[in-house]
Amino acid sequence: MLIFWEKRLVFLATPKAGSTAIETALEPLANVAVQRPAELKHADLRSYRRHIAPWLHSVTGDTFTTIALMREPIGWLRSWYRFRLRDDDEDPDHPMIGVSFADFAGAYADPRGPRIARVGTQADFLTADTGRVDRIFRYEDMDAFTHFLEDRLDCAISLPRVNVPPAVDVSLNPDQESLLRRVMAQDFALYDSL
Repeated sequence: MLIFWEKRLVFLATPKAGSTAIETALEPLANVAVQRPAELKHADLRSYRRHIAPWLHSVTGDTFTTIALMREPIGWLRSWYRFRLRDDDEDPDHPMIGVSFADFAGAYADPRGPRIARVGTQADFLTADTGRVDRIFRYEDMDAFTHFLEDRLDCAISLPRVNVPPAVDVSLNPDQESLLRRVMAQDFALYDSL
């Protein structure tokens, strides 16, 4: 999470949607940069509204605009899979050894599936009972996001490529993709609204 005090702007770092690259590029411009632990770095909209927004308002008397990125839902799950593959890959008991993306996607679709595939949803991260993040940009249209930031922060922005996952087979057959689309219906509805 990045807080730009003077600009009254807060970037909420959606997991697996470019947050590390954005924080690398923008941290010097932010007044507050929360990068660790992951639970704070990736504070969702509900947590922001419950804990951080009231504090910011009490100090400034203003409301801050929230911004975030959202990735195409199946692409987002693919990114999670690649991330999990490399997480602790030196461990001989690593839970991802021998797990294909189709297996991972099936586990994600099963509410009783293995913990390794329980990664939540982008819709849960970006929405709350009373609405959603003020400005959500598609990860796949990074130019729109950077243009917005350049205008708002009044500076040129160049995003580095960091935290790049390994290239692996992330294919699905049509039935597997159809199941994911049903399970991820809220994410697809939110993404389609952007």
